[in-house]
Amino acid sequence: MTTRVLFHVQHLLGIGHARRAAMLAAAMQREGLAVTVLSGGEPLDLDWGGAEIVQLPWARARDQSFKPLVDVEDRPLDDGFHAKRRGLVLQALARWRPHVLLIESYPFGRRAFRVELDALIAAARAQVPRAAVLSSIRDILVAKDDPARSAGIVAQVRRDFDAVLVHGDRDLIPLEASFPAAAEIADRLRYTGYVAATPPSAREVPDTGEVLVSAGGGAVGLPLLQAALAARPQTALADRRWRLIAGPNLPAADFARLAEQGEAGVVLERFRPDFPALLAGCHLSVSQGGYNTLLDVLQARRRAVVVPFARGGETEQRMRAQLLAARGLIHVVEEEALDRGSAGAGLAAAIADALAAPPPPALAVALDGARRSAEAVAEVAREASLD
Repeated sequence: MTTRVLFHVQHLLGIGHARRAAMLAAAMQREGLAVTVLSGGEPLDLDWGGAEIVQLPWARARDQSFKPLVDVEDRPLDDGFHAKRRGLVLQALARWRPHVLLIESYPFGRRAFRVELDALIAAARAQVPRAAVLSSIRDILVAKDDPARSAGIVAQVRRDFDAVLVHGDRDLIPLEASFPAAAEIADRLRYTGYVAATPPSAREVPDTGEVLVSAGGGAVGLPLLQAALAARPQTALADRRWRLIAGPNLPAADFARLAEQGEAGVVLERFRPDFPALLAGCHLSVSQGGYNTLLDVLQARRRAVVVPFARGGETEQRMRAQLLAARGLIHVVEEEALDRGSAGAGLAAAIADALAAPPPPALAVALDGARRSAEAVAEVAREASLD
């Protein structure tokens, strides 16, 4: 009998959560699991590996503050929106009767959707036979200085979840680094390794020698892209080609404004499907510090300057970047430094430091997290069937 997985995914601003979820769905399909994805974010052109996609009425963050969340018509989410989605996810559960319910981020995040998620969990646990319930989280959570909130998460994990898949490597970044109460759910945690894209083969890597500036999904990437243009003439790499990958979510007006600033030796693009190959062949990478981008950077083993996104109370990118910088793998310039002093000076100084340093060493961490996650889901399903 084929194991059925219902996978609830909700991205709000960038594309990192959705990209990681797509790699997980594809790996589960390769493992022989039948995956249905409940997608609650704006539709994206991603490879889900043949999984069936159920598009829910989608929600997004209007800006980097994540307040308010809005619907497709840019209206703040209301009780009617949540009630409609609650009904749709329960219909999906009743239709597919999954052996496993996998939920991205919750209960550690995505609390704005708890009306549908709590109902979905309750229905999965009441199903006969009961579905196993799993959470899927990054290596680092956004820090919340609220003991009551942490206690509530611990209580819900212990009550409702069979396992928590931590997509990281405990030897590099233990969950305790961002969630101090992790020890209280240690028996539920399963470290899968990092969910990284397959690195390009040697024949796919063009040796461009260029400076590659990438803004992830692009929703909050404008300051980095502007700083890169300002820093270019102040660096020893001013005579090289600089390729700026703006990201699909950079507002059209901002992209047009950057294009108007175009100058010889600078290439501005929205998206490159061969980004990992470009990264492996570049002379220097300048990027934000998102989960997926940094994994691509680490696999490429190129000198890298990282500007972690840290606005709106976000702590995840900064923590990861600082830990990797301490190991000599990247160089970090804080986002605030982009706004201080002469235009581009802070970024230009970080680039000079990166060029003067030795090449980054290899990082001995597990990068096959998609495959190992799929195996863990299959194992939990088998264990649940024996209860």
